[in-house]
Amino acid sequence: MANPNKVKGTQWESDVRDYLNAELGLVDEYGKFLDVFDALNVRRPAQEGAADVGDVHAVPFVLECKNVKRASIPTFLRQSEVEARHAGFPYGVAVVKAHRMNVRRGKVYAGVRTWTRVRLALDVTSREFAERYGFTPSLRGLDTGRWYMATELEPFARLLADVRALRHAP
Repeated sequence: MANPNKVKGTQWESDVRDYLNAELGLVDEYGKFLDVFDALNVRRPAQEGAADVGDVHAVPFVLECKNVKRASIPTFLRQSEVEARHAGFPYGVAVVKAHRMNVRRGKVYAGVRTWTRVRLALDVTSREFAERYGFTPSLRGLDTGRWYMATELEPFARLLADVRALRHAP
């Protein structure tokens, strides 16, 4: 029998992938890709072992998906940032399942540096960015390396669409 925690984790990764593909209009009503060769399709890559490239690729983000009882957000964020580098993506975020909630209510966490880089790419103020995408801060002590910003998967899908529109504008 498969490890039940691995099964839950894999299911969460698939749920996140499927939700984002549907929200971004990349799949039909049956969940099939409209264009299987589109580089912007959200995918679950094959695991790479020591040079892991993350759980879900949503260009330009690597998503480290977690379905756990006790979340260690700073650890998950460090992992997502390392995996983004391995995959050659500019941004890494953690997506944590919200217990007994719809996938759209999953929590998306970004380190302050990543959050700032995405905000600057979109050329909006901190306040405007936080309000538009529902981000709230978590400032843990004086160590800025442990600070992060949080939102839900639903507004993150809008953010992803906006970043992609910027990157692919004529």
